[in-house]
Amino acid sequence: MKLVIVTGLSGAGKTQAIRALEDLGYFCVDNMPPNLISRFAELFNEADDDVQKIALVMDVRGGRFFDRVFEALNYLDAQHYNYELLFLEAADEVLIKRFKETRRSHPLSPFGRIPEGIIKERKRLEELRGIASKIVDTSDLNVHQLKEQVTNLFGDTKDYKLMVNVMSFGFKYGIPLDADLVMDVRFLPNPHYVDHLRNFSGHDEKVKEYVLNSPVTNEFLFKYYDMIKFLLPYYVYEGKSHLVIAIGCTGGRHRSVALANEMAQRIEENQDYRVNVNHRDILRNTGVQK
Repeated sequence: MKLVIVTGLSGAGKTQAIRALEDLGYFCVDNMPPNLISRFAELFNEADDDVQKIALVMDVRGGRFFDRVFEALNYLDAQHYNYELLFLEAADEVLIKRFKETRRSHPLSPFGRIPEGIIKERKRLEELRGIASKIVDTSDLNVHQLKEQVTNLFGDTKDYKLMVNVMSFGFKYGIPLDADLVMDVRFLPNPHYVDHLRNFSGHDEKVKEYVLNSPVTNEFLFKYYDMIKFLLPYYVYEGKSHLVIAIGCTGGRHRSVALANEMAQRIEENQDYRVNVNHRDILRNTGVQK
């Protein structure tokens, strides 16, 4: 089990860091009381589970419970757990600006001035900062840059890749709510109106050939894939970890299935992205249970 403990100054970006770790496949818990770490670690260590990466946020929001943080870390050391301590900090003026923008009070100075809370917190966390595995100053980092830093520190090579979900669907059943890009392919030749193809799907070779061998399909695929290839690096740059490309025809059984499979194959050949294919409506009105 790999464990990352995220701590540091309030307003330094711990929430964004834990979200980045979640995108990397970590099981994440925010504001974990340190005295629960031993039970939490044992629970995951003993469970027959595939959770191998865990990230916990522990900070001064825990109040008096946070005072037991060193006791918790000593336990992890004694039990030889593989863990790293990530400490986030930022300049005072940056922290003050962030608190004012969010209109939140400092946890150590809920009724006083923000600078007073920052001074108290720096002093309280001084020893913890001294034993941190990694320290990141977020003063000059935006959300996307912080995510990139966290990914570089804790991600595996495979985690860097954008997950592209290519989905086929039928417009008659509605557009997928989670779609980022939607393409309507109802302009292509429809196998539904060909008697010997109607009962097959876009998975079947005869339907695939009928759809993909059309000159208009070939031209469309060339132009659409060229656009997708152009867009994907920019989604990565903006920090997106998951993209849904939805391709729809009337019923979601013939054209969209063949096109989604072909598009997914072309994207996967690029090897810069992880690809998953999902056919939402392929089994509707066929008598086959999903």
